[in-house]
Amino acid sequence: MQLGMIGLGRMGANMVRRLMQDGHECVAFDTGRAAVDALAKEGAKPAYTLEELVKTLRAPRAVWLMVPATVVDVVLKQLLPLLQAGDVVIDGGNSHYHQAIRRAKELSAKGLHFVDVGTSGGVLGLERGYCLMIGGEKQTVERLNPIFATLSPGGGKAQGSPQERGYLHCGQSGAGHFVKMVHNGIEYGLMAAYAEGMNILKHANAGLETRNADAETAPLSDPELYQYELDLAAIAEVWRHGSIITSQLLDLAAGALQKDPALAHFAGRVSDSGEGRWTVQAAIEEGVPAYVLSAALYSRFESRDRAEFADKVLSAMRLGFGGHVEVPHKS
Repeated sequence: MQLGMIGLGRMGANMVRRLMQDGHECVAFDTGRAAVDALAKEGAKPAYTLEELVKTLRAPRAVWLMVPATVVDVVLKQLLPLLQAGDVVIDGGNSHYHQAIRRAKELSAKGLHFVDVGTSGGVLGLERGYCLMIGGEKQTVERLNPIFATLSPGGGKAQGSPQERGYLHCGQSGAGHFVKMVHNGIEYGLMAAYAEGMNILKHANAGLETRNADAETAPLSDPELYQYELDLAAIAEVWRHGSIITSQLLDLAAGALQKDPALAHFAGRVSDSGEGRWTVQAAIEEGVPAYVLSAALYSRFESRDRAEFADKVLSAMRLGFGGHVEVPHKS
């Protein structure tokens, strides 16, 4: 099948490579000429403008956008006037599902089709494949099935149901990005659980540390119970084998700890790209509790010093009611 790919970043370029390996014809476009040139050398048809991309594709066209959510509408504004009725646009990024619903309506009014695809797999997707969560019209999704099958972990020649192979038509427009949104919210919680557990293990030597003996420092009840110097890299590695908590995320943590046990080249400022917030907002709208996902999101805010002023307010109140002076921070 023929597909046009807009956006040749960390995931878009590897998706093109995976598709070409299975015999699909790909037309590749990116605002960076070097990215296009690189894939052209590997067999993709290069397109250096959107006009060239559309002209190279046969009607009815299938164009996949793998660009940041913030620029999807900018790209669509330039792309849509070039397309014809019956063409389909796929958004494989992390757009809010509200936007997917809106875009599907706008494209439908022009005789075009829109499919939202939540794509999980990251930089490892070229070899392992991508988990695809798909929203849109049933007939349009079925038309794109060869593309989804190849990109999925099962690959184009695998047997079994789509979900067993790693891709699923979740429902009407927006459903794909809604499911991916919650997927990423869960990811926040899982990552936070690993991080907090590792932090407890790291500080299992608290009984060996010298603590201030003053009114501002809670004493350790029994220092003898916390005198472990644990090898976190080795622990993460052993958990990868036969443990109930093994996962790809644990694999990544184990690899990072093996390279640098202190993780000294990380500042610990954790970004959030939006999906965690949207998941918590959806939980609020639905009236369902999401304790873990909310806490994981707020933890990311705190990592970026967004709690600094609140902490100052706490210190100010403690000083006011009890004369408690802040303990200097250890560098």
